[in-house]
Amino acid sequence: MNRLHTTTRLALAGLLAATFSLAAFGQDESAPAAEPALPPVPPVNEQDALDQLEAAYQKEYAFLEAQLRDLQARVSAFDNQSTTDERNREAQIDRVEGEWLSLQSRAERTQEFMTEATRELESVDDARTTLEATFLQADSTLEEYDVAELKSEEYLSSPDGDRIETVFGHAIRLLGQVSTMYERSGPFFLRDGTEVQGQVIRVGNIAAYGVSPQGSGALAPAGEGRLKVWSTPAEDTATALGAGSAPDVLGMFLFESEAKAIEEQEGKTLLSVINSGGTIGWIIVVLGLIGLLLAVLRFMFLRSASASTSKIVDAVGEEVREGRLEAALKACDNFKGSTARVVKAAVRNLDRDRAHLEDIISEAILHESAHLNRFGAIILVIAGVAPLLGLLGTVTGMITTFDIITEFGTGDPKLLSGGISIALVTTELGLAVAIPMLLLGNILSGWAESIKDGMEKGALRVINNYKEHRRTA
Repeated sequence: MNRLHTTTRLALAGLLAATFSLAAFGQDESAPAAEPALPPVPPVNEQDALDQLEAAYQKEYAFLEAQLRDLQARVSAFDNQSTTDERNREAQIDRVEGEWLSLQSRAERTQEFMTEATRELESVDDARTTLEATFLQADSTLEEYDVAELKSEEYLSSPDGDRIETVFGHAIRLLGQVSTMYERSGPFFLRDGTEVQGQVIRVGNIAAYGVSPQGSGALAPAGEGRLKVWSTPAEDTATALGAGSAPDVLGMFLFESEAKAIEEQEGKTLLSVINSGGTIGWIIVVLGLIGLLLAVLRFMFLRSASASTSKIVDAVGEEVREGRLEAALKACDNFKGSTARVVKAAVRNLDRDRAHLEDIISEAILHESAHLNRFGAIILVIAGVAPLLGLLGTVTGMITTFDIITEFGTGDPKLLSGGISIALVTTELGLAVAIPMLLLGNILSGWAESIKDGMEKGALRVINNYKEHRRTA
């Protein structure tokens, strides 16, 4: 407080000094204006002014302190009220969150109930659909037995439970009927297409036999509920069952339904398989036969050439070793074939130098190679062309199949069988021809090279025998 008073006094003193200075300055500037002089300012008591100023300051300070206390009280009250309001809002928020969570839980339970209800409705619809499908299946299955009750208005308008009971009642009765063997009179067709009247012995609903004076046997479906005698002989079985006796062997034809006719399939033969391949199939088969013929001919040529090689070398080599060249030439004339001609060329030129003689032998072998390689290239060409023809047939068959699909669709598989047969059979025939031709061609080519090596060795052996003779002579 003392420091405050001292500061205040200094401020007041400065203020008074500034006032006096301004008054003096005003007098100096106004002097030249020659204005009338103002009355003199009475002297100020500095102490009284300071006391008055201090009193005013203290009064103002007390007022400010009172306002500060009032503001502090109001701020404190505001803080207390804000804290209370905040607590109330938090409590209200907690209550709202609790209500929201409760509502959310109820919504989830409601959604679960709705999902369960939807699932039950779908299950009911599925059960209803299954039930309708059961009725349709029952009507379709029992239609061929001509159950009149299933076509009546009373049955169609009755509740589902009664309809199920009716259907199952007839099904059980018919099941007992078709699970036994029974006999009745009726028509059936013989193998030549003639319709005859006779006894039809049924083995449940899976097989039947026909007995008539014109013919008997196991029966197969002919379409539209009619029956025909099957090609497999079963006359003895049908006759024995018609007479009431049990045969030792029960030959039968099992079928599923009499509504669809069952056609007898002809057994496949080699000719039928080739015919299913079309023109390209026949071309492949002809090439295969030609290749086989050429392979047999080449085998015979090579066999004769290889069989005489060792005999010629033994016979001629002995004469050369003894120096009898004329006898050696005659011995060569006793044999036929490539080896004999090569050895004879070597014997004729034994007096020449070694390099010239070897050239003569090589020329003779090259001359005979044309005979030994006969048909070899053609066989390998056939082996390479056959699978390409098979591929051509495959492409042709697929084009034919797609043309049929474009024109008629895919409803009838029989229409597609022609193109598919060409596509598959030609590939099969091409590989069936190419594989053995490739094997035979390479085997025979290797055999021919072996014979050439044998001829060269035989000629060199004759030369060595002649040199041995000259050394000993």
